[in-house]
Formats: sequence, structure tokens, C-alpha cells
Amino acid sequence: MRDVLALLAAGTGTALATGLGAIPVFLLGDRAVALRPALWGFAAGAMGVASILGLLQPALDEGSPATVAAGLALGVAFVLAGRRFLSSPHERADALLTRRLSRGSVLVFVVLLVHSLPEGFAIGTAYASSTAGLGVFVIAAIALQNVPEGTTMAIPMEAAGASRSRQFWTAVATSLPQPVGAVIAYLLVEQVRGLLAVSFAFAAGAMLALIVIELLPAAFTRGTWGWATLGVVSGALVLALLSLVLGV
Repeated sequence: MRDVLALLAAGTGTALATGLGAIPVFLLGDRAVALRPALWGFAAGAMGVASILGLLQPALDEGSPATVAAGLALGVAFVLAGRRFLSSPHERADALLTRRLSRGSVLVFVVLLVHSLPEGFAIGTAYASSTAGLGVFVIAAIALQNVPEGTTMAIPMEAAGASRSRQFWTAVATSLPQPVGAVIAYLLVEQVRGLLAVSFAFAAGAMLALIVIELLPAAFTRGTWGWATLGVVSGALVLALLSLVLGV
């Protein structure tokens, strides 16, 4: 029970980190839109390093290549199925955000919401692992990448005239599936230890799919390659340094 409560606290903390991303928008207003390519790039770089060092490498340590490949495929399939289900995200999200917000706000909200569940799975799986420092590394990685994602959520809301408190709490809401996913993954792995490698690989596959399908296309658009590249490199370096500090 203590571990479950700790996971809920960690997942809640990573969700609140998403709200912190709204603060630059409070300070910069509409000018924050120029930060978007670099922010998406940072999230992609951070998520990429976290996926490889914090998930894929432990998966290979725990299971066979065939098991890891199956888990990766399941993770990718999960993301693709989620995208298919949300093929009309503007309409499906109207119940969550009022119609006075822009369609861009709604789309970003749904994209980030879909991101959050596999990120929660990653937290719970890493926490269940016996590898020293791995749980802390993955939790810190998710929290760090959530901050720029919160900024990208707040930018269109600022343009639509949403209040600061609404920007903050809507950004937090995009990450609410994280504590839920963390507990689900942890309990599954604790009950069936043989699922550890599959769970690691599943989370890695889902996060890598999100990078390729969502984050990189959002970052690298016409005229944004320089800032997007800077963001990717910065995110990857920060997570690599964090890995060195924690010995992961």
C-alpha cells in the first residue's frame, strides 16, 4: 500500500509539473508561441533518451529479444489505436473544454492526454524494477518533459483568452492519466514478475511512437528546424546528464 501511495504521489507530481509549463506563457503572453518548436523538440529529445536508457535497455536486461520486440510492437499498436479512436479529437474533447477555446487548444489537449497514459506505465514499471536509481530517473524524466508540454498547452489557451488559473489546471489535467497508469503497471508487474520486460518494452514502444508520430512533426515544420533541433539536442543532453548523475 505504501508503494502505491508513493506512486500516486509521484504521478501527481509529474502532472503538476505540466502546469508549471504555463508560467512562461503568463510572463510572455502571445510571444510564447515562438517557443513552441524548441519546446516540442526538448520533449522529444528528453523522451527519446528516457525511452532508450530508462525503458528499452532495462527491458533487454530483463527479457529475451523476442519478448522485448513483442512489447515494443504492443506499445506502438497502443498509440496507433489511440490515434484512431481519437480521429476526430475536436469533437471528442468538447466535453472537456468549452467551445469558446480554439480548436488548436482542444487538439493539443487531446494529444497530450493520449501521451500521458504510456508515460504513467513507464513510471510504474521503472518503480517496480530492482535497478538502483531507475525509478527516480524515469519519474524525473517524465516531469522534465511535462514542463514544455504544459507550455504548448497554455499557448493556444492564452490566445483564446483563457485565465491563468485555467491554463495551469488544464495543463495539469492533460497529465492526470499518469498516476493511474503508474499504479496499473506497478500492480501488474508486482503480481506477475515475468511481465517486467514486456512492460518496459511496451512503455518504450509507446513513447518512441509518440516521438515519431506526434512530437517531431510538431517541432519540425517549415522555418522551425533550427529551434527544433536545438530543443531536441538540449532535451537529450539534460536526460543524458541526469542518467550519469543517477548512475542509470
